[in-house]
Amino acid sequence: MIIKVCGVRDSRNIHEIMNLGVDWIGFDFNPKSERYVRQVSSQAGIIPDYGTMDAANGRVESNEALRNGESIKLCGVFKNDMPQNIITRVVNFHLDIVQLNGEESSIMIDNLRRTIDPDIHPGLKVMKKLSIRTQQDVLKYKEYEHTVDYFLFELYPSTENLQYNSYHILDSYEGHVPFLIGGDITPKCVNELRTYQHPQFLGINLNEQVEDKPALKNIDKLSEFVSVAR
Repeated sequence: MIIKVCGVRDSRNIHEIMNLGVDWIGFDFNPKSERYVRQVSSQAGIIPDYGTMDAANGRVESNEALRNGESIKLCGVFKNDMPQNIITRVVNFHLDIVQLNGEESSIMIDNLRRTIDPDIHPGLKVMKKLSIRTQQDVLKYKEYEHTVDYFLFELYPSTENLQYNSYHILDSYEGHVPFLIGGDITPKCVNELRTYQHPQFLGINLNEQVEDKPALKNIDKLSEFVSVAR
């Protein structure tokens, strides 16, 4: 089961998370988010292109160096952003995955991929987040199934009495694209998901569930999730 921890920002916290053995780490590049990863200018132009002033001045290691050969993947989260902004962050944060949380069309996604892969970042993966409240919401995957590599199905309650951990609503998913499950996931949910039988179920997305405050993850809470999942 893949464990993705999203909404990180603090470098020390990121190192601690990596040491727990999570698989994917997500940086939130949505300016309206409390977990927004700001960039500062390197004075090479007008577009901010580094995560911190230290990085702009060459005093810290790149994300590629921080991984130190680990298989952990870096994911950038965007919402209705301009392609040039996405491309800038793919390059400067050495992103492996672009996660799209907005109203991006399949045409936009296809054009973005063609722009980045292979000339800018060969093999870049794209993930589309879909909010799931009803069975009808699951069918939204059909618009994107030929343009993305992963789905993130974010589960929410609805008038159909869907509980946060009622992941069986995804049994109706008949696509061939692997998916992660997000929402108000608890350690009990993770334990149940270990036995969940769906051929495309790939893992879970954690964020607020393991936070002390926005963008700062509680390592003890996260460690509990990891131990249950493994």
